[in-house]
Amino acid sequence: MRLLRVSVLIFTTVVAAVGCAPKRPPATSPTLPSAPAAFAPVQLAVTWNNERVSWDRPPLIRHADVESRLNTVRASAPDLFQLERIGASVEGRSINHVWFGRGPIHVLLWSQMHGDEPTATAALFDVFEQFRRHRGEPAYARILDALTIHAVPMLNPDGAERFQRRNAQGIDVNRDALRLQTPEGQALKTLRDRLDAPVGFNLHNQGWRTSAGKTGQPASISLLSVAFDEARTESPGRLLTKQLCALVRDALEPLAPGRIARYDDEFEVRAFGDNFTKWGTSVVLIETGPWPAAEPDPYLVRLNFVALMTALDGLATGRAKQADKRRYETLPVNDTALFYLMVRNGTVVPGTGVAPFTADIGIVANRTVRTAAGRRETHLAARIEDLGDLSVAGALESIDAAGLYVAPLWDPDLKAGDVVALPDFAARRAPRVIAPGEPADLVVLRREGERHRVERVVRF
Repeated sequence: MRLLRVSVLIFTTVVAAVGCAPKRPPATSPTLPSAPAAFAPVQLAVTWNNERVSWDRPPLIRHADVESRLNTVRASAPDLFQLERIGASVEGRSINHVWFGRGPIHVLLWSQMHGDEPTATAALFDVFEQFRRHRGEPAYARILDALTIHAVPMLNPDGAERFQRRNAQGIDVNRDALRLQTPEGQALKTLRDRLDAPVGFNLHNQGWRTSAGKTGQPASISLLSVAFDEARTESPGRLLTKQLCALVRDALEPLAPGRIARYDDEFEVRAFGDNFTKWGTSVVLIETGPWPAAEPDPYLVRLNFVALMTALDGLATGRAKQADKRRYETLPVNDTALFYLMVRNGTVVPGTGVAPFTADIGIVANRTVRTAAGRRETHLAARIEDLGDLSVAGALESIDAAGLYVAPLWDPDLKAGDVVALPDFAARRAPRVIAPGEPADLVVLRREGERHRVERVVRF
């Protein structure tokens, strides 16, 4: 698969400091008349390409980076942005709340509740930058007149520091809505109760095995109108979040055709989104998944940016309440039918002494963050997940190995074009073998007489 790159122009970000806490909004938000959309999805994507300020690699974002950017945001436009500390993490890192707009409808967005889910954190800073740059233009002024937008860009800074899901207590913050044993959860609950915002956006990342149903396509964005009871009752608030999801689907499909899915709406009694919806803040969940590129982050941040700008515009114009909820309900439901890499139809020489056989090899990968010599770096760890007939599954990248041999990488110095003798693994077991759970270090070979030519080396 040919992997594409996004060309982007990076600008220095802007804005932050401490402002006055916003007043609680009215108990009922006014209904706005429907108006035409302000932004076309492709227009938003081009704007993002030209004006983004977000980080190139969101997994490397640390709490200090976010706090510094927030201070810059506030300082760049103190008449637009307000900033406050709403709490501290287990290890004392600040949890910050930024808000802007002058409208009666309050909207609450929070990101990085799980410390290793940073894509939307980056996208939020691109949203801030758009309003800073363009707030005088009619489309942006209309949103600012209709909405007051609140954001907590990094709810779990201790988890972000370690690039791990849980907080420093080892608790999943998103399963702490009832007991409230985490300071991070307490801060979010207190903010929700103070604002009583009618709509919220819970921003997450999901695993790279997530597919859009059985299509074989990655679920690059999955949407959920969050339920508030076991029966999945459709209240007016939940209908609105379904309609918001429908708007977002229509905006994202031109940019990611076939890669938008629906998250399972089973009620989770302990989760924040489910309880927020029960308490009066109807929640849209946005889960960011895999993208078929060597550097997926720019594509995924851009999708989040387009999704959030579309949703805010839909709320401000009243278009959300005109959307067809069936556009959400007909999305394919998340599945796990995706591999990072698939080697298909090869003659597998497993290296164990077993005779060669024809099989597909499914490889999964996960990104980790390590610190070496004071510098954070991302690493990709991969392993063989499955072996056999995997024709029902998709992959971010596929290698057609029909008519070729696939063997464990017995010599790390092998490279494409080398002509080699394939070892007799019946007599000597390979140092690494092709089997589920083993490292994904493989060599794809074409037989040429008694020897083999290396077509491709797969290593992580």
